[in-house]
Amino acid sequence: MAKKMKFDRTTEDLGNIISLEHVNLLVPDQRLATLFYISGLGLTRDPYLMTGPDIMWVNVGRHQFHLPTRGTQVLRGHAGLVLNDFDSLEMRLESVRKELKGTKFSFKRERGRIDATCPWGNKYRCYPAGKQFGKMGHGIPYVCFDVPKGAADSIKRFYAEIIAAPARTGSFDGAPAAFVCVGPDQELIFREKAGRQATFDGHHIQVYFADFSGPYRRLLDRGLISKETDQHEYRFEMIVDPDNGKPVFQIEHEVRSLHHPLYGRPLVNRNPAQRNMTYQPGADTLRVG
Repeated sequence: MAKKMKFDRTTEDLGNIISLEHVNLLVPDQRLATLFYISGLGLTRDPYLMTGPDIMWVNVGRHQFHLPTRGTQVLRGHAGLVLNDFDSLEMRLESVRKELKGTKFSFKRERGRIDATCPWGNKYRCYPAGKQFGKMGHGIPYVCFDVPKGAADSIKRFYAEIIAAPARTGSFDGAPAAFVCVGPDQELIFREKAGRQATFDGHHIQVYFADFSGPYRRLLDRGLISKETDQHEYRFEMIVDPDNGKPVFQIEHEVRSLHHPLYGRPLVNRNPAQRNMTYQPGADTLRVG
């Protein structure tokens, strides 16, 4: 008789949030955004939707950044990026340094990653594809928010009890944090940070819920629905302690159902190594994993 193998089946659970699809940040200048996100990071402007000067959608694997050109928003924390072509990242970032002079742009190689800051102060930790983020070859594995001291446990319980997403507490960068599963190889991380918290400026994340109506009812009962968008979407901003309703952290969630017309839309990802003078036939598309 074959030896019975033991598996931890809970590691395969996703819970209710099946994808963190995009992060939305206002930018004041689309030219500078193109230099950083497209030329520097090597990401791909969506060729089909939002192609005018008022907003840019930027593809990174199966995920996106939405960059409306009508102001400035700064993520309170940072986002992680897995880049399939990580080995060329430092060279690309160096190539845009001169044109981004006078902005908040910077980059620095750290152990196993490169940290990059956009012209307006948004911070990104860029990693090579590998086992650190499961099967993800190109995409957004996590968004990390800086939250007040003592907030991690309440945030964990909010997502577990109201949103029905697997959540746990642990440590990130040596600080207490809540970790929320938001899709295969994707997490929201809420890292406790001492000191004054940055003011919420309206930036948002977009997620897909398998159970669309259950969290809606629980949020509505608590007065937490901030926008009734349409049949396929609603929004909420305030994360509260589920026991007493006390506000803990504010970040807008654009919640979509799996019936949303954009769910599962294939995204184009270019190979940023392609050049007209060194063109390789058949190598235009980047493998996203």
